[in-house]
Amino acid sequence: MDQGEAGTSAGRGGVGEVFAAFAKLGVTAFGGPVAHLGYFRSEFVERRKWLDDRAYGEYVALAQFLPGPASSQVGMALGAHRAGWLGGLAAWTAFTLPSALIMIAFAYGVVALGDVRGAGWLHGLKLVAVAVVIQALWQMANNLCPDRPRAGLALAGAAVALLVPSVWGQVGAIVLGAAVGAAAFARPLPEAAHGGLNVGRTAGAVMLVCFFLLLLAVPPLAAGSDGLLAVFDSFYRAGALVFGGGHVVLPLLQAETVPRGWLDADLFLAGYGVAQALPGPLFTFGAYLGAAKTGDPTGLLGGLIALVAIFLPGALLIFGVLPFWQRLRERPRVAGGVTGANAAVVGILLAALYDPLWTGSVGNALDFVFVLAALALLTLLKAPPWAVVALGALAGALLL
Repeated sequence: MDQGEAGTSAGRGGVGEVFAAFAKLGVTAFGGPVAHLGYFRSEFVERRKWLDDRAYGEYVALAQFLPGPASSQVGMALGAHRAGWLGGLAAWTAFTLPSALIMIAFAYGVVALGDVRGAGWLHGLKLVAVAVVIQALWQMANNLCPDRPRAGLALAGAAVALLVPSVWGQVGAIVLGAAVGAAAFARPLPEAAHGGLNVGRTAGAVMLVCFFLLLLAVPPLAAGSDGLLAVFDSFYRAGALVFGGGHVVLPLLQAETVPRGWLDADLFLAGYGVAQALPGPLFTFGAYLGAAKTGDPTGLLGGLIALVAIFLPGALLIFGVLPFWQRLRERPRVAGGVTGANAAVVGILLAALYDPLWTGSVGNALDFVFVLAALALLTLLKAPPWAVVALGALAGALLL
């Protein structure tokens, strides 16, 4: 990236400025990726005027086109837009670290408590997670499957994910969705604005090569191992294959961790429930899993390896694709493939709602009423997720 070309009419800033701005958002940006994008626009387009709406909209469009955590990818692009490569790193670190450290601390607490599988507070967190995913599924279906063909593709994706209960079933569903979408939903994307952040084609190509090299070459090296390389591979693959971001990472991470025996399903769902209560990106759930897992690396080291691995593919993609974005978006079949893949991930989330969430959490009428109550708080009363999570844990300890 040409450091001189990455600025805006507002002038270039320093890494410290970027870190401070994103650190504030890292402790206040509740509500998930859609809300995060709203916070970013308010802070960096309206208040700080680092860039204009058209440039911001282009970063958002690119992030939504790619696998990975969309809001974090936009945040990294904004940081690099303002202060170069170190600015991108500062933005990611400041936005991600607060919730990641809390998740690692929670992992230490859960491990110290020992066997908590029968605890009421834990069951309450699991039931709240069911309600959160139902809400996310409804919202995603409305946005990504608004017609019968895409709804049908989502149902087909759910069937594939359920019949092949592994990460390969989920990848198969995404590939199926992309192939059908390229044929059925081909359409040109709207005219692009210039994003303002210039990444050279050579740098972009190197990052894309790194992305695919890590995705394809590490699994054979990690085969049969449960050590550091296996942890990196599992979380990197989850981050590389998540279209839609946020809640869609749940089934991929579950398939990579629970069947391996790294932690049981109850602890997995408990961490997912707590992640809903925190600001910042939901992908920091990976830090909890890395810290709570059995076997080395675990604890702080395991959490940090998982954290870096799950975010790294999104970073490589957002900067790697950027110099080729203008040509890609002009190809209707590329846009159609993304549309189909997005419909398929709705189906993957539907499959995850059934297994492991519903089958592992809802066992009787009281559990079902508990889920309905949490869902009412989230959707009808618009209660913040952190409050619903806290109330769910308390109610679980008292009632379940």
